[in-house]
Amino acid sequence: MCGAIAAAAALIATAGTAAPAAAGTTSPDPWVYSWGQNASGELGNGSTVAQQTPGPVLGLAREDVKELEAGGAAATGPFAVALLKNGTVKSWGDNAYGQLGNGTTTSRSFPAAVAGLDGIRSIAVGCHHALALKNGRVWAWGRNENGQLGDGTTSAKNTGVTKPVAVQGLDKVKAIAAGCHFSLALRQDGTVWAWGANSHGQLGNGNIGTDRNTPQQVPNLEGVTALAPGAYHSAVLTSDHKVKTWGYGGTGDLGNDSTANSSTPVDVQHLAGVAKLYGGTYHSYAVLEDGTVKGWGRNGAGQLGDGTKTHRTTAVSLDGLTGVRELAPGVDHSLALRDDQSVVAWGANASGQLGNGSTEAAERADKPVTVLPAHSGANHLAVGRHAAFGFAY
Repeated sequence: MCGAIAAAAALIATAGTAAPAAAGTTSPDPWVYSWGQNASGELGNGSTVAQQTPGPVLGLAREDVKELEAGGAAATGPFAVALLKNGTVKSWGDNAYGQLGNGTTTSRSFPAAVAGLDGIRSIAVGCHHALALKNGRVWAWGRNENGQLGDGTTSAKNTGVTKPVAVQGLDKVKAIAAGCHFSLALRQDGTVWAWGANSHGQLGNGNIGTDRNTPQQVPNLEGVTALAPGAYHSAVLTSDHKVKTWGYGGTGDLGNDSTANSSTPVDVQHLAGVAKLYGGTYHSYAVLEDGTVKGWGRNGAGQLGDGTKTHRTTAVSLDGLTGVRELAPGVDHSLALRDDQSVVAWGANASGQLGNGSTEAAERADKPVTVLPAHSGANHLAVGRHAAFGFAY
């Protein structure tokens, strides 16, 4: 046992000191990178110390990870979940609501297995809950006071479910996603199903204020190909390459030239030919078929990257953002992975979420900073659902 503890300590020390690969290297560091806030161990590096530059997640090799998702709401509940290529799931970070899925409510600063999950195809996380997809059915765990686990129950306030439970009444599911306190599923027939909190109409069923603890079909919505919800609104991509949104719209989140909430799907204006859709907390991005990028929603910290701090109620072009392979919008900052495997960031930085070695107060609204250099080995990004930390893997 002492030898095992010593070995773990050595790994933690390595995780805290290793540097990202230099530009041009042919053998980049093999680990998943993390940076930003870390009070609950959400960076997975064995500590609870914030980190202003990328460092490796403890023992989590990039080549083993199929998907990584990050949750949390500001200082409460930040955690992360990783789906490995062997179909098992690991989690780390805050666990006050059982969102680590390991049968306890004890936080953990390093990755360890979610109880009883294998053969998993994909994962999703909200602010304090998580979902997993297996054989067309959905499993859920964590906070449940709004019914976001979809198992027909609702937990008492500030409690949750510590092990995965089956979502009721859904099969033939091909994709899952989660907002802050609600969940979405896309079935093979192109229909969307929603459950959980509905305070802003984010379930899309024409009602505002009535939560649901089992999945309900979003009416009059078909031909959906992808899900990309925000914290309190939903967004989907359709087969004709358009985007529909519903829920909270107070800072232009719905992109429909309005700041009103909508309990039914509306069209994002001035947007067509969308190839990929990315949902942040209050802002979203669309990558068009010609490779250009448009964004809309909250922009008070410059998180849209359009050179302003003006909220955008319709999609605007981000002319300076080119060669983008993947985007990850967070709560008040954004990340982009470029074709050369470099990672850049812009927006707020009080918690070091830009990953450039500082916590400067001034937001970067128009000039992205480099998080990882070219040829870093990174292929994907993840950002805390409503929190200031990120990952590259």
